[in-house]
Order: sequence, then C-alpha cells, then structure tokens
Amino acid sequence: MTRFIFKRIGYGLLVMWGVFTVVFFLFVVLPVDSATMTMGQRSDISSEEAVRKELGLDLPVGVRYLNFCNDFSPISFHNAKDKESTFYLDYKKYNAKPLFYMGKQSVCVAKTPYLGRSYQSKRPVLEMLNEAFPKTALLAFVSIFIAIVLGIFFGILCAVFKDTWFDKSTIVFSVMGMALPSFFAAILFAWIFAFLLADFTGLNMFGSLYTVSDFGEGEFLDIKNLILPAVTLGIRPLATVIQLMRNSVLDIMSQNYVQTAFAKGLSYANVVRKHVVKNALNPVVTAISGWLAGMMAGAVYVEYIFDYKGVGVMIVNGLEKYDFPVVMGSLLYISIILIIINIAVDIIYGMLDPRAKIQ
Repeated sequence: MTRFIFKRIGYGLLVMWGVFTVVFFLFVVLPVDSATMTMGQRSDISSEEAVRKELGLDLPVGVRYLNFCNDFSPISFHNAKDKESTFYLDYKKYNAKPLFYMGKQSVCVAKTPYLGRSYQSKRPVLEMLNEAFPKTALLAFVSIFIAIVLGIFFGILCAVFKDTWFDKSTIVFSVMGMALPSFFAAILFAWIFAFLLADFTGLNMFGSLYTVSDFGEGEFLDIKNLILPAVTLGIRPLATVIQLMRNSVLDIMSQNYVQTAFAKGLSYANVVRKHVVKNALNPVVTAISGWLAGMMAGAVYVEYIFDYKGVGVMIVNGLEKYDFPVVMGSLLYISIILIIINIAVDIIYGMLDPRAKIQ
C-alpha cells in the first residue's frame, strides 16, 4: 500500500507539472498587453515599459517560464539584493525562510507557492484565493454531501423496489437531472424558489455566504444563501449517484455469496446492510472523485448567477478584466486540490476493495 501511495503521488506531481505548463503557455500566447491592462487607457509609453519590466513581460518566454516555476515551487532561488521585487514585498506573507546563500547574490528560500499579484487590485493572488476558496469548498462539500446521502438512499430503495412506480419515477428524475446544465438549473431554481415562491421560502436570488449588515454592524454569516447554490450544484451528481448505486446494488444482489447469505437464513435487511451496500459503494466512490472536478467547473456558473463570491466569481471577473494572475492562480489552486482529492479517493478505493491493493 505504501508503494501504491508513493506512485500515486508521483503521478499527481507529473499531472500538476503538465497543468502548470499548459496554463502558463495558454495565457502567454493571448494577444493582450498586460501592462496596458494594468495601467489603464490613460497610461503613457514610459509607464507601460516600467510596468512591463516590473512584471517581467520584457523577458523571453523561456525565462518567464523558469521564473514562473521558481515562484510556484516551494523551494526557490532569488536575488538576495533585489529588495524591491514583488516577491520581497510579499516575503513575510508567504513565510519565506532562507535555507542557504549562494555567494552574495543568490539565496535559496523555502516558502508557500507564490502566484503573483492581481493586475487590478494589486493584492497577492494567494491571499485572494485563501479568502474565496473556503466559500467554494463549503459549497462543493454541501452539494456532494447532499448527492451522496440522498443518492445512496434512493439508489438502494430503487434496487429494492425494482420496476415499481417509485423506481421508474426516480429513474426519470435522475435522467432529467443528468441532462440539466448547471447554469440553466441555477436560473430555473432562482426564478422558482427565490422569486415566485419567495414569500414561502424566504430565499434570496443573489447573495454570498457573508452579507454586509444594513445597520453598519459589518459582515454576518447568512447560511440561507448557501441553500439554492448547493442544491443546484448537487442535482447532477445526485442523479448520477442514484443510477450508479441502483445498478451496483442489483449487480451485487445477483452474486453467489449474497444468495448464500439468504440461504443461511439472514434477514433481507441484514444482507443488504452487511453484504451488499459496502461492495456496491466502489463505483460511487470512483464517480465522486470525477464529480468533484465537474463541480468546481459548474461552481463557476452557479456562483456567478447567484453572486456567491467564491473562486468561480473570481475567475469570471479575472477573465473579464484580463487579470491573468488571478485566473492562472485560481486554475493552479483548484488543480492542486483536485489532485490531492484523487489520490485520497484512490486510497479509499483500495481500502474498500482488497483487489485494488493487489493490482
């Protein structure tokens, strides 16, 4: 198992390097002058050149790529005398600790990954992500929790009551849920539950997890603004989990060891609980890892429509304003989280299915 874990970590690092490289060169080839976007329309040539030099945009693409790798790496090398660089301005925020000096010019430091500064707000991108990501993570967690709990429950019921009206109606719902795009579901749910039925539900069409008080008391937690985005984002994975759990339970129920358990006189509930459910969870666990990636993508639309200020809104605003460090940093941040989740899911899958350990 230890060898398997290290192999998965190695594959994850390779995937991260691939994503890192693709993201960098994708935004490098875009025909947009970041210096102009930073200074605005009233900038002059000398100011733009100064900004271009500060951002390293005057360097060859290969050198910029190496600098980007150096900043993103947890162990990096920097000019010890360049105290005016953007990195040194954020030196303390990134817990950079000198490891050793290479002569009088270079210093090797250990730090958290540095993703640069926003062109528009001038704030460090990692600081912005650390503020926004917990909201998106909570949204994704609540959505996947709803999908797992309800999906497993209804999937088992559909298998137990196969070919009944309950089974057929649930299948129709799951097919409709898988076919419904997240952005359309968000608009539909906002219109129905926060506009037509607003007097009964008390839900808002727009609003983030934290709302500014109208009486000057600062921000306060408004948990009801999480309900509609979470339900909207959880519909598609819920439909998938129901289908997977139903088919998996029916397949396990036909296995010889289950029939043997029935022959020994065990009750139907005990057979389902002890012998069927655990083995039927394997495809569900595998699907959850894939859906977490899809939910991060779907969260971009859902957050923007409900004005739920998470990473999704940051990405959309960054694209609208050509704020490339924000977009690039958000993509890399999410990629790291998804790679860690996939490794964890592989380990859980190995615990549930002993055959995975042998393979």
